[in-house]
Amino acid sequence: MKKILLVIVVLSVSILSFGKEGMWVPTLLDKYTIEEMQDMGFQLDAEDVYSINQNSLKDAIVIFGKGCTGEIISEQGLLLTNHHCGFSAIQSHSSLDHDYLSDGFWAMSKDEELPNPGLTAKFLDRMEDVTDSVLVGTEGLQGAEFQEKVNSNIVKIQQNASDNENHEALVKPLFYGNQYFLYVYNVFTDVRLVGAPPRSIGKFGGDTDNWMWPRHTGDFSLFRVYADENNEPAPYSEDNVPYQPKNWLSISLEGVAPGDFMMVMGYPGSTRQYLPSQAIEMIKNQSNPDRIKIRTAKLNVFNKHMKADPKVRIQYASKHARTSNSWKRWKGEIRGLDRLKAVERKQAYEADFETWYLHDDRLEATYGQVLPQFEKLYVDLLPFDKAYNYYQEVVFRGIDVFDLITYLPENDRGWERLDEKRQELYRKALSLKLTEFYDDYDQATDQDVFISLLRILRSDLDASFLPSQFVELFDKYDDEKLIRKVYQKSALVDPQKMEEIAGSFDEKWILKLQKDPLVELFRALKTHYANNIEHVYNGIKQEIDAVQKVYMKGILALEKEERLYPDANFTLRVAYGQVEGYQPYDGVNYKHYTTLDGIIEKNATGNPDYEIPQKLIDLYEARDFGTYEVNGEVPVAYIASIHTTGGNSGSPALNAQGQLVGLNFDRCWEGTMSDLMFDPEQCRNIMLDARYILFIIEKFAGAGYLLDEMDLVGVQSTAETVN
Repeated sequence: MKKILLVIVVLSVSILSFGKEGMWVPTLLDKYTIEEMQDMGFQLDAEDVYSINQNSLKDAIVIFGKGCTGEIISEQGLLLTNHHCGFSAIQSHSSLDHDYLSDGFWAMSKDEELPNPGLTAKFLDRMEDVTDSVLVGTEGLQGAEFQEKVNSNIVKIQQNASDNENHEALVKPLFYGNQYFLYVYNVFTDVRLVGAPPRSIGKFGGDTDNWMWPRHTGDFSLFRVYADENNEPAPYSEDNVPYQPKNWLSISLEGVAPGDFMMVMGYPGSTRQYLPSQAIEMIKNQSNPDRIKIRTAKLNVFNKHMKADPKVRIQYASKHARTSNSWKRWKGEIRGLDRLKAVERKQAYEADFETWYLHDDRLEATYGQVLPQFEKLYVDLLPFDKAYNYYQEVVFRGIDVFDLITYLPENDRGWERLDEKRQELYRKALSLKLTEFYDDYDQATDQDVFISLLRILRSDLDASFLPSQFVELFDKYDDEKLIRKVYQKSALVDPQKMEEIAGSFDEKWILKLQKDPLVELFRALKTHYANNIEHVYNGIKQEIDAVQKVYMKGILALEKEERLYPDANFTLRVAYGQVEGYQPYDGVNYKHYTTLDGIIEKNATGNPDYEIPQKLIDLYEARDFGTYEVNGEVPVAYIASIHTTGGNSGSPALNAQGQLVGLNFDRCWEGTMSDLMFDPEQCRNIMLDARYILFIIEKFAGAGYLLDEMDLVGVQSTAETVN
């Protein structure tokens, strides 16, 4: 009877995932999920999704840039991703004379496609479980010795798997190091901009609608992957040709309906589903509120200066988007965790975990100290977590000119060991960095951010977490004097002066810049952080990670490894669910889709985030919808109950036949706690309808020639419905 009761209690609060929750490893679909997927309507098998023996869907999915997903949609290497994923590339080609952010960009031939130095597309060649190889020789080792051996094994595995410069091999842990997988990628470095709608379409709704539903954002952009004459990765060259992929996605025009099976493939960045209650409590009550406060102050400064100056609006557009994105998500995460009573649910699971191991002496010997260790370690971590987040948000991510300092040598040691050629190369590299930096730098804006954020740092942290010279400086002078004595006295805020320095950069300038007031301030903060915060914070986190690994091992044993998915770690995953609306509040019932009508309605409110091009209005008023009209409407976006996160931006939304019907770009605000705890009632991912993408390309941009290279299937009639 006790065993029966234990099972009932465990299942009542189990973190096992059923149905829509989960980010599944593609090689394990056959074992865990394919049967359920097919029961929900999926018409393919596991080999169609991921295979090393035949072309499969995985061959059309790429890591786009440093943190997004993209997919190939033609045999000529045409790549689809989000507008916000391509934003930096679009911005890099923009100026006051050619404002592609505001006006959009469309190459009307391949000759007009724009190269993007540093941008990559990575195709997964294969993945495999290498746990045994990673752990070989670790028997009996503990702590630093164990990790050193693991790291050594990983290096060997990666070296053996990467046989040329175009291959990238990575070994990543799953389940907190209870399992390891190897991932081998083909890396293409010639990726060119093909098309992007104006920001008023690609970022329609701006910060007002970010993370929100209903949504009407045309969040897409088009790139093309190029290769050499042998179809192999190659640096940019005019002689390169469009890449011929192993596979590409066909695009369905049949639309979606409630209850339809929907699958997302991509590279989700990071989730933390298995944290203990103490971690959730710290995130909800301290970490997120602290970061929200700092970014609110930063955004207030950005908004003030961007509104006053069109040039600053362009310079800080990408910075504003990056800053506001997590700021809004953290707010939604707090709300969701409160709604789910997440701390209490974690505590209930931990009570059942304790009951489980107490019934067996051997289990108690292994897991008996896990929960008490969590309790102690998170108490120790709390003050350092606060200091860590403040330094990260203020010192290392908050102030533009501080970022520039990180590219300067900290001392002259080593400069003399560089030969003349290498010294000259450094000067050129520094000059290029300065040009890039000052293109997106406004002194007045950064100056205000400098004062605002450093005042918060001084007021909110205990003096023991701050260097004494910083405390004395900010206690002695008011804002005006601080700007005069520190910020405006620095050579770093003068582009012409810094360019002169770069041209004659030597050990004398290295030493002279050490006395620059901004450099001195930044280095004092950085040194204090490293000596008094970072090493303590990391030390406690390492202890927590070690306990978390044991806890995860216990969870796997308790749940008998059935239906458990590893946390996201920016490796290829499959998530699935169904098209459906939701009820975020009492009396509010959201349907599953939006249309062009909603764009026009929002535009009429006068909110600047809802401005749209006159041409889009003209198309609407003329009812010039082409083949994309459904019952008098043009579908724009829709939602489904699929578990996604950052990194899934740009992921293809695939129907039951594996055809692209949408483009994942966001989550609903009420469900942003899904990185920590999934709620099938509230968690919805937001996808751009493929038909709206094609409508914008053909009818708005006049770039219909691009459709000629796509595989369009299921051409719709105007009698079809979207609801």
